Amino acid sequence: MGALEEARFEGELENGVGLDEPEEELDAGSGLGSRPEATRAIEEVIRVLLQGLGEDPEREGLRKTPLRVAKAFREGTRGYRQKVKDIVQGALFPEAGLDNGTGHAGGAGGLVVVREISLFSYCESCLLPFSIQCHVGYVPSGQRVVGLSKLSRVADVFAKRLQDPQRLSDDICAALQNSINPAGVAVALQCWHIQFPEVLRCNPNPKHLSKSDMQGWVQASVCSSSGVFEVKGNSFWNDFLALLKFRGINLEGGSKSCFPVQSWCPSRSLEVPLCNGHSTKSPNNGKVSSKPGHAYAAMVAAVTSILYSLGEDPMRKELIGTPYRYVQWLMNFKSSNLDFKMNGFNLGKLCLHKTGDVVNSQCHIHSVLNLPFCSQCEHHLLPFHGVVHIGYFDEEEGKHIERSIFQSMVHYYGCKLQVQERLTRQIAEAVHVVFRRGVMVVVEANHICMISRGIEKVGSSTATIAVMGQFSTDPAAKALFLQTISNSTASGG
Repeated sequence: MGALEEARFEGELENGVGLDEPEEELDAGSGLGSRPEATRAIEEVIRVLLQGLGEDPEREGLRKTPLRVAKAFREGTRGYRQKVKDIVQGALFPEAGLDNGTGHAGGAGGLVVVREISLFSYCESCLLPFSIQCHVGYVPSGQRVVGLSKLSRVADVFAKRLQDPQRLSDDICAALQNSINPAGVAVALQCWHIQFPEVLRCNPNPKHLSKSDMQGWVQASVCSSSGVFEVKGNSFWNDFLALLKFRGINLEGGSKSCFPVQSWCPSRSLEVPLCNGHSTKSPNNGKVSSKPGHAYAAMVAAVTSILYSLGEDPMRKELIGTPYRYVQWLMNFKSSNLDFKMNGFNLGKLCLHKTGDVVNSQCHIHSVLNLPFCSQCEHHLLPFHGVVHIGYFDEEEGKHIERSIFQSMVHYYGCKLQVQERLTRQIAEAVHVVFRRGVMVVVEANHICMISRGIEKVGSSTATIAVMGQFSTDPAAKALFLQTISNSTASGG
């Protein structure tokens, strides 16, 4: 089921679904019968996964999660049900240019580049979304140019499939070369893949969350080319790189062979079973067990069925082990692991230690900033990650709790299916058990669901606040703590 097989370009649309397939209604009251069979099948699978995580699929907050996740998977792989020729057909326009030579349709030189197309795709190794900045260039021929929006739409067709960066780049390049017959095509991708929780939680100095700085993410740059871009002695490839550099995108010297991507997905470091569902790996000691638990095996089998429902072949070599890796990711947030993750943490029995580190000696406000966390959104089963800032009034001047204790607490509340608002409140309530005078918690996070579904808002971040005690009645104290966070962000600390 390779990306460049004819079926992936010319295959019939599944169930007659077109490019403007209407979004399925989220309201479960509309009835299961109104939703496509593939969506209903994935919903049932998600219920199995929730049960395997020790959750009740019927509890408030999870009732519509199976439908949301099913819709996200279907929408995120809609490229399997789209055809490139339907996009490009009718979008080729005559443009005489100066002459009939290569690259002269539309003007002397003829190179056309569309930069910074924001996309996302599902990683074929672990089923987690990854973020993409796509840059496409082509040299027209035959006195024809293609509508510029079609370049991004063709790129999106192949992004909306299970992918890895190099094959995605090759797919886009080949599709444009075959469908618009230009003199040549160049594609460059910058890709970011979220790390596994252990890396995100252990980042000692997270920077401010931004589009351009996905702290802790695995990055890869790949490119593909065809036609005149591969001919030695011409300047088209160098011109392409130069136009990218105008936007601060430096791929100088880049070529298709210049950015090898080996095991770019962090989950590839996991040992995988020879066949999906035949073995498991212990998250505690890294060893593989030949006797998986019934619930775990059921979860792996369930994810395998998702691949079938999406129209994929789970035995395709790139997908061997994918269900296993996805389950491994989910098991990081299994509710029954919480007591072990707590590591004996008990705020009520903590000893307070003497320190001189206070925000303001008159108010006795302590701050603990940039505590990294990674959690799992219970609405979409997608990760959100970022930093927690905690401010508190001490009971006695100069008394505090060590940072490692706060980090354990953040880990405890983050290591489950969550929503950011609840996470913020739970941390504040826990700290307030010890510091009754007042607590303030600020959580900043990037939500993968904001990238990979709905508005697909790359670069957005969410901040939440919870206040208790004196912070709720003292605007000056709140302002002081918020300024401390701002100063820390500005200094990169």
